[in-house]
Amino acid sequence: MQVVTQLARIVFVIIACGGPANAQTPSAPVENPAATPIPIVSKTQQREIKSPWLLAPLFSSNPKLGAAGGAIAGYMRYFDAESRLSVFGVMYQYTSTHSQIAGVFARTSFGADHHRIVGIGAFGNVKNDYDDYLGTGQPLKTDSALAAGAARYLYRFWGNWLAGPQANALNYQVAGATPEDDLVLETIGVRDFNSVAIGASVMHDSRDNEDMPTKGWFLNVNNLAYREGLGGSASYDAYRADLRVFWPHGRGHVLAVRQFNWFTTEAPTAAQSSVILRGYKLGQYLAPNMSSLEVEERISFNKRWGATLFTGFAGLYGNTTVPLDRTIYPTVGGGVHFVLKPKERMIVNAEFAQGTSDNRGFYVKLGYAW
Repeated sequence: MQVVTQLARIVFVIIACGGPANAQTPSAPVENPAATPIPIVSKTQQREIKSPWLLAPLFSSNPKLGAAGGAIAGYMRYFDAESRLSVFGVMYQYTSTHSQIAGVFARTSFGADHHRIVGIGAFGNVKNDYDDYLGTGQPLKTDSALAAGAARYLYRFWGNWLAGPQANALNYQVAGATPEDDLVLETIGVRDFNSVAIGASVMHDSRDNEDMPTKGWFLNVNNLAYREGLGGSASYDAYRADLRVFWPHGRGHVLAVRQFNWFTTEAPTAAQSSVILRGYKLGQYLAPNMSSLEVEERISFNKRWGATLFTGFAGLYGNTTVPLDRTIYPTVGGGVHFVLKPKERMIVNAEFAQGTSDNRGFYVKLGYAW
């Protein structure tokens, strides 16, 4: 179900990319005079916020995954004049296959943006229906209970550079909808899965805004060491490197480029790298390693309305449990967005993405995809 994608993306963004619910980790005031200057929110601007509350719809539809609908609600606050916007929220989604997921999240910036903490907890019951699972040619229906949590602390140690520890935990109990489905799960090696990991993250962030950036660049390099000694089902390692660059041009338009890498060593099938592109289900195509490149044009019509046009591809590589029909996965699409909170630059985004074959999807969510 698409709700699995939503949950996985939320937890994944916390661990791999630095912020929940499609909102990236904010940039901050500069200690190094040579670094890119970033505007600071004054106390007067804080008082000008009309409402600290945020409410936005969540919706997605995909021929493979069905439809999912819900909402995200949040409370926004500035802890001090030099810190970035902090957001605390909850989300819920229900799907056409009767899956449901609920979560809580927090993204904080305080101490003149020298300290950042992001965290999330999510719980749900997930019903998946695959026409062709992992390229095996086998249809598969599963009914799974899922609980996940993630947290990261970052400290600004120089200019736009931050670093700190991170951790996550996942409990995934999967069962086939029929005895035949249980046989497929056993054959391809998918079983109940617990994971607990600790790691570290180093980040550079010179973007002028975390939710609607118009300039600057973002780099996050991090690792997670999953260990049985911490309570997990297996010991393995994951490494991620995420680079995003934003160039303003014209009258409010932005050209954005993202290059993302996800590597694993000794990871079980369920924990291997997945295609991270709009139009594809997270976890449907897996391999030990994944690299992707996306280019997106963000067009501004006026202060409230805009559009996106994007394309890109992902490549899977490494020794897979099941041979893949293909290793390159392209995507193309576009959409429109509405600026929900102009001063905080919070947007609601609706997009359609087309991948290979019947890999496609329609999404309504808070913020850009990245």
